[in-house]
Order: sequence, then structure tokens, then C-alpha cells
Amino acid sequence: MGESVTYRIEHETRYEYETTVSTSQHVACLRPRELPRQHVQEHFLAIDPEPSSLAERRDYFGNVVDHVTLLRPHEGLTVTSRSLVRLHSASTPDVDTSLPWETVRDGLKYQKGTPASEASQFAFASPYIESSPDVVAFASRSFTAGRPLLAAAVDLMHRIYDDFTFDTAATTMTTPITKVLEERRGVCQDFAHFQIACLRSLGLPARYVSGYLLTDPPPGHARLIGADASHAWVSVHCPVHGWVDLDPTNDVLTDRRHITVAWGRDYGDVSPLRGVILGGGRHVLKVGVSVVPIA
Repeated sequence: MGESVTYRIEHETRYEYETTVSTSQHVACLRPRELPRQHVQEHFLAIDPEPSSLAERRDYFGNVVDHVTLLRPHEGLTVTSRSLVRLHSASTPDVDTSLPWETVRDGLKYQKGTPASEASQFAFASPYIESSPDVVAFASRSFTAGRPLLAAAVDLMHRIYDDFTFDTAATTMTTPITKVLEERRGVCQDFAHFQIACLRSLGLPARYVSGYLLTDPPPGHARLIGADASHAWVSVHCPVHGWVDLDPTNDVLTDRRHITVAWGRDYGDVSPLRGVILGGGRHVLKVGVSVVPIA
């Protein structure tokens, strides 16, 4: 299995409401996935105020989600996820040995009497990810005729990293792909959505992955508790290698620094915490994430 590292992860989400919320219901997608090279040793969800009910289930994509119901009036809500996760290193695929991208695309086409590939559901547009002629044009520069799928996908990742600027003030959760391409600015969610849009525009399956990334503090500074953030990247399906994860924000194939929480069609399927409240008025949202390797 190779070398391994263990992380202690804490993800706190705090809502402070302008007026009293009488009741609310929330869905939390915060438990890291159990994977061949990722083992969840501990996971605990702390909720304040204490919920009237808390139920766990698996969603359509196999992610663990928690349904939270609060029936008593409250002025704020704090949801804290604490996890202990062990990750093993994985071998890096030889991108040049993957099939030509056209072969992968054509293999997903419907054939009567043949079951559809599980990956094919990720080859279509989704609520946050739509294509356009400009997206196709951008993608096509990497996906030349006969090029191996993974080699083309990695080249596309390099180009996004080189051409786009990380800017936390440039976008919101609802910024369309076309604007991200036009302004060439955004955050990890935008870069993941854009690369997925490029892949799907060519008929290739790609899914959105949410999780955490171990970041390094500036030289000479200690690691700050709560200074990290949720992260997002892309997973592209290749028949030879399976699902291969690419991080366009950092221009790398994922490694032991990337902790997977969930995957889906786009951010809307795997947002860490979403819900409906009755009352509350305006609110202030505060999020703190810590990813700490332990001996």
C-alpha cells in the first residue's frame, strides 16, 4: 500500500442569525469517504444547539450525509465535524498509456442491449456546469486528435493553472462557467467546475470532488488552527486507470495531501452544509478548517 500519513481534521461552520430562527432543517456532507487508500479511523459531528433529530444515510453517489432537524428557537447554529483519517500513497498513472480520448468518448455511447457505463452519468451538463462554444474551444486545444485521454486532461489542468488567477473576491457559488472563462479568475470550486465543463463538452465523464488539502504555513510561521479551508478538484474517468483525480488549482495529480470527503456532479451535490430555516433574517457565516498531520 505504500507510505501513509494520518490527519486530524476539524471543520467548524457557524451561523449567527439577525433574528430568532424558529425551526430549521439541514443536510451535512462532512464525513470523509472510505476508500481503498483512505481509512476513516474516527468521525464525530457536534451540533449546537442540540438537534431534535439527527439521521445518517448514504446519498445517490455513496456519500455519507447527515440530516439535522432543529425544532426549538435558536439564534445561531454551530456544526463541527471532527475526523481522524489515514491516507496511503498511490502510484502515479502513466498518462501516456491511457486510451485515446475519442475511444473513451465513443465507448460511452448508448448501444442497445448493453448496460450503460456507471461513468456515463458524469458526461452530461449539471446545474452548476454547462458548456458553451468558448468552453469547447478552450478544451480542444488540449484534446487533439488521437491524444491519450490522461495526457490531454493533464495538459488542460496545466493550462488552467497557468491562465487563471486565484482570487477569492472574483466569484460566488453561483458564478457561471462563462464568466469564469471570460475573467480567468476564481477559486478552487470555479477551476474544478471549469475543467469538468471542458471535459464534458467533449463527451468525457468527469465528477466534482470535495475534500481538504494540507497546506503549508509561510516560512517561519506556525501552522494556524482554523486557517485551512475546504478544497475541490476534478476526477476524470479512464477505462485503463479508473477514476484519476486532478487538482487544477495547484496543478497536481492528487496525493497524500488531499483528503476526499464526497463526489457528485458539481458543488450542489456535495456542499458541506445546506438547509432551510424559518426566520433568522440576515446571517453571518464563519467557517474554520484545520488539517493537521499527526505522528
